[in-house]
Amino acid sequence: MPRALVFATLLSLIPGAAVQTPSVVHIKVVLVGADGKTTPVPRYPLLISDNPVSAPPRRIVTTLDGTVDVRLRPGNYTVESERPITFQGKAHTWMLTLDITAGRDAVLELTTANAEIEETSATPAAGSTLESDPYSLVPKWQDSVVAIWTPTAHASAFVIDAKGLLATNQRVVGTAPSVEVQLTPTVKVSATVLAADPAKDVAVLWMDPQLIATTKPVPVTCGQGPKPVVTSGQDVFAIATPLRQAKGMTPATVKRVDSNTIASDLALPTGSTGGPVFNSEGELVGITSILDDRDEYRRGDVRILRSEAACDVVASAGKKTIGAKPPSGDGLPVEPTEPFPVGALKEIVERRSGSLSPYQVTSSSFDVSFITPLLIYGAQYQSEQGRRRTTSKDTRKPALEPPLVRPLMDFGNWSDYVGDFPPVLFIRATPKLVEGFWTTVGRFAARTQGVSLPPIKRFKSGFSRMRAFCGDAEVTPIHPFKLERPLSETEAIYEGLYAFDPGAFGPHCASVRLELFSEKEPDKTDKAVVDPAILKQVWEDFEPYRAVSR
Repeated sequence: MPRALVFATLLSLIPGAAVQTPSVVHIKVVLVGADGKTTPVPRYPLLISDNPVSAPPRRIVTTLDGTVDVRLRPGNYTVESERPITFQGKAHTWMLTLDITAGRDAVLELTTANAEIEETSATPAAGSTLESDPYSLVPKWQDSVVAIWTPTAHASAFVIDAKGLLATNQRVVGTAPSVEVQLTPTVKVSATVLAADPAKDVAVLWMDPQLIATTKPVPVTCGQGPKPVVTSGQDVFAIATPLRQAKGMTPATVKRVDSNTIASDLALPTGSTGGPVFNSEGELVGITSILDDRDEYRRGDVRILRSEAACDVVASAGKKTIGAKPPSGDGLPVEPTEPFPVGALKEIVERRSGSLSPYQVTSSSFDVSFITPLLIYGAQYQSEQGRRRTTSKDTRKPALEPPLVRPLMDFGNWSDYVGDFPPVLFIRATPKLVEGFWTTVGRFAARTQGVSLPPIKRFKSGFSRMRAFCGDAEVTPIHPFKLERPLSETEAIYEGLYAFDPGAFGPHCASVRLELFSEKEPDKTDKAVVDPAILKQVWEDFEPYRAVSR
């Protein structure tokens, strides 16, 4: 008899030795207020005991959205509160029993309806009141904090008025007349920059108010009642929408309070600034912004602008809405929700022969590269393989050795976005390098004197904007990014990095052409026609993605 069968037979003869597969229990704790609105209970401790009791209770804690998943073997269990939670003057506790059946997940909701509720006149212990728990701020203001996109940055903003007004910091907006506001993964619209003050570092945006009709604005105290309290040593809490990450809250401790700013130890993920900062009482005390030093910002350090600094800018913006038509609420293209299967990228790169360089076309002023997730992954993969060979002193050539060109490895201010291999097609427009007339004359004169100088080239002109056409139809990009290239401490030049839907260009296009515009000549069209062979290769690169998205 095989050993596995013998072992299974012996187990069956041992009482209680049968293997029981755990089931997942989805627990949610939520309370309903007098106004009918539901409020999740975050960081709430629960105890789970089996019946009959065979071990000490198991302690679990809900997440910021009031939920928690736990794996339990089949049986009967008691789920109870470790402590009461006070909400709107009443103490709530729970003690419920739950049957777990093998192979079936279960759902348990702890609500106002099945709670044991007692009126309380005593002062509750610190942190036991739901309204005073700082971590309840996330569910309360979840919909009020949104993501914004500009050509050069991703940031946060928050609703401050039902008219469609949003506040953010001015540094991420810069001189842009409009930004894109991402309300959900599937809803993105345009917003106008109504007012911006570089000195105070505050900007106010205006979007279609109908899209936020059910969203609660964050109150900005401006001469109405006492100012929010913020002092040294106090805890504050920032809500932000990081780049390609879930919305969340970050705590910090105040170090110093000045007339316009709050110094703290707050550190946020990339692309998060512009969101609100609250004190432990849930009052708005500031807006997050980047520091002057870019190296400091890359490390995640931010500064906090005091909310009072926004008052004049908000008042100015409010006046501009009087009698004016709000921006359109028409939806803009959004990123596909299904991620690119990275495993498929690795498999293709390892077996693919030929070059993995970007697919290129040219115009009179720009070198244009078509870049797919496969090419970005291939460049990173080969770079890693090269580092390993250097470390191991293995001089053998790799199976694939196409050139690792800069368009696939260096994405400047959008490197964090591209590094996740988003399922989009990038079209990168890089200004050409040319040598000026008098520079050429100077080199020729030097050569007549026996001095040979290499060509001295400069960028012809920076990138301004681009239009792309599938046949006669213009295709709107998901993101019209720009890459900022510093030339000196005071000068910079821009490349274009437009992100398009993976199905935007392909066999269905009779032709594809690009119209490019430079900063030097913003009204002059520079055209480029795309070779059908490039379109065919781009389409094939996205086949693994289409396979998982069907």
